[in-house]
Amino acid sequence: MLRTGASRLLGLLLLAGMATACEPTRGDDPSGKQAAAAQRPIPIRSAAIPNDLPAPAREFRGVWVATVDNIDWPSKPGLRTEQQQAELIALLNRAASLRLNAVIFQVRPACDALYASSLEPWSDYLTGRMGEAPSPPWDPLAFAVEEAHRRGLELHAWFNPYRAHHPSSKSPLSPGHIGRLRPDLMRTYGKQLWLDPGEPDVQDYSFSVVMDVVRRYDVDGIHFDDYFYPYPERTRSGSVPFPDDASWRRYQSTGGVLNRADWRRDSVDRFIQRVSEGIHKEKPWVRFGISPFGIWRPGNPAQIRGFDAYAELYADARKWLANGWADYFAPQLYWKTEAQAQSYPVLLKWWTEQNLLKRHLWPGNYTSQVGTWPAAEIMNQIRLTRRTEGASGNIHFSMKPLMQDRAGLSRSLENSLYSRQALPPATPWLDDRPPPSPEVRGKPPTLSWTAGPGEAAWLWVVRLRRNGAWDIRILPAQQTTWDVGDSGSTDLVAVSAVDRCGNESKPFVLNLAGSR
Repeated sequence: MLRTGASRLLGLLLLAGMATACEPTRGDDPSGKQAAAAQRPIPIRSAAIPNDLPAPAREFRGVWVATVDNIDWPSKPGLRTEQQQAELIALLNRAASLRLNAVIFQVRPACDALYASSLEPWSDYLTGRMGEAPSPPWDPLAFAVEEAHRRGLELHAWFNPYRAHHPSSKSPLSPGHIGRLRPDLMRTYGKQLWLDPGEPDVQDYSFSVVMDVVRRYDVDGIHFDDYFYPYPERTRSGSVPFPDDASWRRYQSTGGVLNRADWRRDSVDRFIQRVSEGIHKEKPWVRFGISPFGIWRPGNPAQIRGFDAYAELYADARKWLANGWADYFAPQLYWKTEAQAQSYPVLLKWWTEQNLLKRHLWPGNYTSQVGTWPAAEIMNQIRLTRRTEGASGNIHFSMKPLMQDRAGLSRSLENSLYSRQALPPATPWLDDRPPPSPEVRGKPPTLSWTAGPGEAAWLWVVRLRRNGAWDIRILPAQQTTWDVGDSGSTDLVAVSAVDRCGNESKPFVLNLAGSR
């Protein structure tokens, strides 16, 4: 697998950080035993936990990386592999420098794949021609997972479960596309091809695609956006009906009693529940997330007006939230704060009130509007989220304005609201058991640690008390050393492990003042 210069530099820095500070002993030691002993890390016993030990901030800070129409990545189809990798590394580096903690990476825009799949063809957004593998060969999803984790970022795989062909795709359908293999499942709607959600074979097919990724890749989450049934095509005479007469008649012929709208919603409901259960059965720590349209139904609450996702997309997101069928919801609140009919704070509060099982609620922000909107609009929306009980983070659409530092937004985030790192909120309904405390070894100023017996660590939290003030660093699992610096100003160091569900271990505390 090819590497960029930035990736190689990061690897060298990590290797340098792992080098021991101990030097071999010189003098009368013909056997070399003293030198070897001096190089071995010294085990340390944990000191008492201080009363002023601070907790790390908890906030989900995500960003969508869209591949459809090459919105975020790659910048255009057909780039060489090393160019694609360099662009992806740059995105992940910017996410890490902004102190985000999750990337939601679109891997299936329209029954195609931005990863090595035996079920669906390579996406033409990657290579310029559907079904054509990248050259030299590489797997963007495997690469993204590895590089994200190297930076302490979660990587969520983003799927569109029913869209089968997007008008921005200029390539003909490849022989391996479901539209060629099973044209009976396809529906032409406007300029798009769509899988019919009412067909049981469609449900099975899309489920198998999602579960293939869950099984083969070390992703942290599976993500669906707001596309279920398609947004309606409209003419002067009204909306164009979705062409699902065949599946509807088949349902009726088997004794189905639901009306057509409820039958469509039931098809989507059953698929959402099935995906949720399938993911957690296979890998209990992988979170399932959905980002529905920000308005469930107009009039909920009373002042809200706009598109009716319940009636038009057949997406009963309130039901999914109330039943806990996803681990996090990111309603797309893509309006300015002062828009009374689509008020950001009013809608956000309404969504928290529907969250009966207290799942994660991380609203989506229309960050791509910055430039038309002032950067202060997104900053204010993050502040509103932080003030809303029951909401615990934000997801930005999309990565491009953050890469461009549009209207100074990235600098503003880095210098203020995201000036310090944060852990994603824990997910106790999946796992509430903390991992074992790390075992710390070494001799200041260089410390090293390993995971305690049992569950592996996903992140490390390192706290240092310098001149009476605490500094908190969140490190990826691969980094297991730290230089505490001037031991004259640092008197306490505490290291704890964090698992894949966000549970934090009891810290291991080192009293440097007591060891001097």
